[in-house]
Order: sequence, then C-alpha cells, then structure tokens
Amino acid sequence: MPFQAATAIPRRAVTPAAFVRGVVAAYERYGRDPAAALSRGQVAPELVNSPDGRVTAAQFEALADHAMRELDDEALGWFSRRLPWGTYGMLCRASITAPTLEIALKRWCRHHRLVTEDVLLDLEVGEEAAVVSIRELRDLGPVREFCLVTLFRYVLGFSCWAVDSQIALRAAEFPYPEPGHVSVYPTIFCRNVRFDVAHARIVFDKHYLSLPLTRSAADLDNMLKGALRLTVLPYRRDRLLVERVRRVLRNARGRVLGAEDVASELALSTRTMHRRLREESTSLRDLKEEAKFELAKQELMRGRTPIKRIAEIAGFRNEKSFSRAFRSWTGTSPREFRGRYR
Repeated sequence: MPFQAATAIPRRAVTPAAFVRGVVAAYERYGRDPAAALSRGQVAPELVNSPDGRVTAAQFEALADHAMRELDDEALGWFSRRLPWGTYGMLCRASITAPTLEIALKRWCRHHRLVTEDVLLDLEVGEEAAVVSIRELRDLGPVREFCLVTLFRYVLGFSCWAVDSQIALRAAEFPYPEPGHVSVYPTIFCRNVRFDVAHARIVFDKHYLSLPLTRSAADLDNMLKGALRLTVLPYRRDRLLVERVRRVLRNARGRVLGAEDVASELALSTRTMHRRLREESTSLRDLKEEAKFELAKQELMRGRTPIKRIAEIAGFRNEKSFSRAFRSWTGTSPREFRGRYR
C-alpha cells in the first residue's frame, strides 16, 4: 500500500536486510525470480543474506513497490491467500470518511478481517492508553517479524497521514525473540520495545483517537500515487506534543523538571523535543511558565492553601519570587487575585 511521507527520505541506510529477505521469500513462495525487484531497489545480491546489511528507505520503497505489483500481493506472501494490488488502498478508502481516528481505526481493524482471517487486528481503549494488537491465527513462519512489523507500519502510516500528526508510541511489543537488528526498532517504533510477549501490540496516548481526520478523497487519491515510505519512515509532526508536555508539567506539582526530564517522559531526545516545540511556535520555557501560572491560579481560586505553599507547588524558590512572577502574569499580587476571586 503506498503511503507518502511527510518529510524527505533520509539517505542513511537503516532498514535491515532481514526485511529485504522477506521480500525475496515472497518471490520464492510464488516461484518467481526477484532479480528485477532487487535491481529496481538497487540492492546488491550479496547484501540480501548479510546479517548486518542495511538499505535506505528509498531503496526498500522501490523494492517493495515493484514486488507487490509484480506478484500482485500486497501481503508479500504472508497469508494463505494473496492480497491483490490495491487491497490496502481499499482499507484506506473505507476508513477515510470517519470523523475521528478512533472510528477510522475501528473500521480498519474490522475491514482487515474481510481480506484475511490469518491475523486479527483489534483496537482497545483504556483510561489513558489505546492499544492496537495483532492476534495470529496461523503460523506465519520465517516472515513473521516482517509481517507484524509491516502491518503496524501500515496502521501507523495511514493514521498519521489521516490526522496529519505523528502518533508517539508509549510501547511496542512483539511475540518473538529480540532480533539481531533490534537497533532499528526505536527508529520505526519507539524506545520502549519488548520481545517474547504473548501478542504483538503498540500502545499510545488515547487522546490521539479524538483527532479529526483532515484528509479528503482527493488527498487520498494523491497519497495512493505515492510510495511506501511510511512503512519505514515515521511521520514527524506531533499535533499532541504541546498538550503532552503540558500534562507532564502539570503532573510534576512542585518537582523541578529539566529539559532532560521532560524529554525522557515523552520518550524523545532533548534536541528533538526542542525542535518540535519550535515547529509548533512555542518552547519548553513558555510552557513551563504557562503551567506554573495555571497551577498557581487554581490553588488561589480554591482559597485555602497558604501562598507560601502555593509558591512551592508552582516550583518557585520562595514566596517573593512567586509574587513577582504572578504580578507579571496578571498585574496583581496573589493576595489581590484571591481577594477578587472571592
């Protein structure tokens, strides 16, 4: 299924040769020669069986696209029946008219059962997190890893494109031993990756589910003319990043959090967090000031907590510095604000 990336493809080769072997295995299953596909992806034959080999996103995109068309199987031999070219595009069309991501994903999981019963996709929504899981109903054999990883990248690729936002994963879990190329998993999923679990799952903040789909049928037509880049390359923009930072800062309640602490909570590097906040026209410093003000305002409106204690909860060294900051925010002192609210 072709997905067009939101950003340029990096030239660095990160896609493991194990996934290239997954494509070659599809040719073996159908008794076909993969030479043309490997040539299209500019993949040297000696790289295919290299334990440490890597190809770029652009190479893998060209390889997989050619293979899916030539074999007329978008599942590349994973399942008991072919998924003809256009199958996942059909799932996109069935989901694109949903008002929110939650409904779109529920449609995706339900309709996926119409194209194959070899695996079952499911969406579960909890109090804080949403989980997309894959249950295997047949032995996927040596292409198990390639299949499960790619199915999740299909789901994430469509979802990110549909809401025009990265979906930052909290965890990714897989029911097989840690592969030798495990270093690629944080690039295509997240830092928190587990193996040897019961079922394949990806976990993310449930608030993403309420995002509206922003794409039209014409947008979908254009996207489907693109490439398979988002099965390898994550979407960059995170429309919930600012709100996620706010939540971390609100939950701190007096604990002084540095940039490293906040970034760690978000499973991002400090540099990436700062860059993405700039892209959203804000900064960690501005969000910290906002969080302090909101917390202080709430405590003052309750009317019982001593101002000195509110200063501590809001993360100030003393009452004097808190009063000075509060006056800069509102033009009044904390005591005056409390009196006016009463």
